[in-house]
Amino acid sequence: MRVQLVPPQSVTEPRLWVRPEQVLGMVLRPGSIEMGVRRTELTEFRYVAGEMILPHRHEGKWVGLMNATYLQLSISDEALMAASDREVELRMYRKFADPRLRGLVAAVHVEMAAGFPNGRLFLDSVEQAIALALINGHAVGQRPVQRHRGGLGSARLRKIKELVDANMDDDLSLDEMAQSVKLSTAHFARMFRKSTGQTPHQFVRRQRVERAKAILRAPDTRVLDVAVACGFKTQQHFAQVFRDVCGVSPTEYRQDFWFPKINGASDAVPQDALRP
Repeated sequence: MRVQLVPPQSVTEPRLWVRPEQVLGMVLRPGSIEMGVRRTELTEFRYVAGEMILPHRHEGKWVGLMNATYLQLSISDEALMAASDREVELRMYRKFADPRLRGLVAAVHVEMAAGFPNGRLFLDSVEQAIALALINGHAVGQRPVQRHRGGLGSARLRKIKELVDANMDDDLSLDEMAQSVKLSTAHFARMFRKSTGQTPHQFVRRQRVERAKAILRAPDTRVLDVAVACGFKTQQHFAQVFRDVCGVSPTEYRQDFWFPKINGASDAVPQDALRP
């Protein structure tokens, strides 16, 4: 999934935009955009933050004055077909509201603002969720998404864990995980969650935290080095994820490991055991 921030543009001469892939846009701040199917017939659409645009793929539209900032996501054909098990046509909207899609796109916006700290796997997972929401809510002549019983077998789960362990400091994608067990991306994502109760992104995040906990038990290891070794792009992101999973910061975890509290009190901690 490609993510692009489109700022307001001062160009007043209408220009033809054609998108080879399916895109979804969400307006980030109130504004307006002139659009139409003909160069000489443009209509001004006014937007509030959170309203969305879903154009037809491969079909050109004329765009005039644009006084709105919006986030544009390019959804792959593979994600859409995997979500529906067939090729589908989506409705076209110049302006619409969808709370579920708004929440998903907002999550991508937050991720982009932070510098994409969660990597490709996070974006792949969100793309799958967006594709499913588009199919379920905005497809023409849709049919129910195929459901699969059961989950991944123990051999496949073991292979996935081995892949994650071997690539802990790498930016794994959902597609790479699915290919390793010879499944389509959408089928793998559904089966993995059915088997583990977690999304692939949640699983990888927890595996990284578990490895971090093991490394933190060495008192002379810097927190920054632990973050890098476990695939986190920044020490701040590592600390945030670690606290989300464990309820304490990495430094607090190491302190509790080496100097557990007894009856609400704890001994003084040597400074070299808590190097940041």
